[in-house]
Amino acid sequence: MIPRLRHDALLRLLRRQGSMTVQELAQAVSASRRTILRDIGALRDQGFVIHSEPGRGGGLQLDPQSVQTTPRLSVPEVFALLLSVAAMRAGGALPFSGLADAGLAKIERALPADKLRDLRRLLDCLHVGRLSPQQDVSALGPMDAALLPAFETAFLQRQRLRFRYRDAKSAVTRREVEPQAMLLLPPLWYLVAWDPARGDFRHFRMDRISRPSILEGLPFRRRHVPFAQDVCPFRDLPR
Repeated sequence: MIPRLRHDALLRLLRRQGSMTVQELAQAVSASRRTILRDIGALRDQGFVIHSEPGRGGGLQLDPQSVQTTPRLSVPEVFALLLSVAAMRAGGALPFSGLADAGLAKIERALPADKLRDLRRLLDCLHVGRLSPQQDVSALGPMDAALLPAFETAFLQRQRLRFRYRDAKSAVTRREVEPQAMLLLPPLWYLVAWDPARGDFRHFRMDRISRPSILEGLPFRRRHVPFAQDVCPFRDLPR
C-alpha cells in the first residue's frame, strides 16, 4: 500500500475505533510497527493531533477536533470535485451547488502555481452542454462497472483505451482510441476520443461502452477537440 493510502486508512481506523495500539494498526493495514510509527509522525507533521497512552499496551487516539494544516488534495482529486460540481450546475438548480462552487474556488486559490497549471490543462478537456429535447434517453442503459476506473486511468495517464461499442443502431464494433475529453450532457456523458483508425474525433456514449481495457504504452499527445457552439468549456460556465 502506498504511503498516502495507508495514511488515509490509519486516520479512518482511529476515527472509527477511538483508540488502537501500534500493533493493531500494523495488522489492520499489513505494515510493520516501524512503518506505522513513521506514518504517525508524518500525520502529526501534517497537523493531526494524535495522542499516545503511556505504557506497553498503550494505544493511539486521534483528537476529534484535529484537522490537517497542510492541503493534501492532488490535482486529479480537485479535478474530480470540479467535475462533480459541473454536473450539478449543468443539471439545473440543485441545493448547495453554490456553496460547493464557492468551496472549490477556495481550494483552487490555495493550489501552488504548478498544480494550478496542471488543473487548467485538465479543465480544458471538460466540456458541458444541455441535452437536446429531441434526444431520446428512454433507452438509457446501465454503464459497465469497469468503465469508470479504466477511463479515469487512461485519461489521466494518456493511455489508449480499447472497448466494444454499440451504436444507436445496435451495430457493435471494437475500438482503440485516445481519450481526449469529456462531454457532460446530463444525464449523459460522452467519452470524446481521437480514433487513430479513422483519423478523426468520435463521441462514445457512456452506456454503450463495454469491456474496456487500457493499452499501456507511450502517452499520447493532447489534441484540441472542436465542439458545437452550444457546448462550452467548464471554465466558461456561468457562475
